[in-house]
Amino acid sequence: MYGTTSHTLIEATRKAEHFCVYQERCHQEVVAKLQSLRMIPEAIDVILVYLIEHDFLNETRFACSFARGKHRIKYWGKIRIVRELKMRGISDYNIKEGLKEIAEEYYDNFELLADRHWEHMQKESKLSKRKKFCDFLLRKGFESDIVYAKVKELETSNS
Repeated sequence: MYGTTSHTLIEATRKAEHFCVYQERCHQEVVAKLQSLRMIPEAIDVILVYLIEHDFLNETRFACSFARGKHRIKYWGKIRIVRELKMRGISDYNIKEGLKEIAEEYYDNFELLADRHWEHMQKESKLSKRKKFCDFLLRKGFESDIVYAKVKELETSNS
């Protein structure tokens, strides 16, 4: 009986290691993976401790990688990144660390995305174009003050 359980524990630990090596993971994702392997809560705790101690699992590193990736690839703003990290149970400290990763390029990427989106929008009424432009950037998670300032800037420069 014990041989099977420890073998299962070792096998699950190896699977969790590979799961974490493939890409950065948060604790919630690893727990869900282990639950899908039908591991009992005590075994999940043991495996999580092992993964943390051996640096397979690090939520600060996850938050930084997540923020960098979502901002650079999907052009997400801070609001959306924070919301998504909170949904994954990431602490406020780690969220702040993650946002530091994008601080330098944040406004440059915002300007690039906003200018590109403004140019590619269909010729519509001024009000309709403004609404669609603002909705797009707000959905991406950018702060409303910079979105509205940018739309005013683009409207005055194109008048």
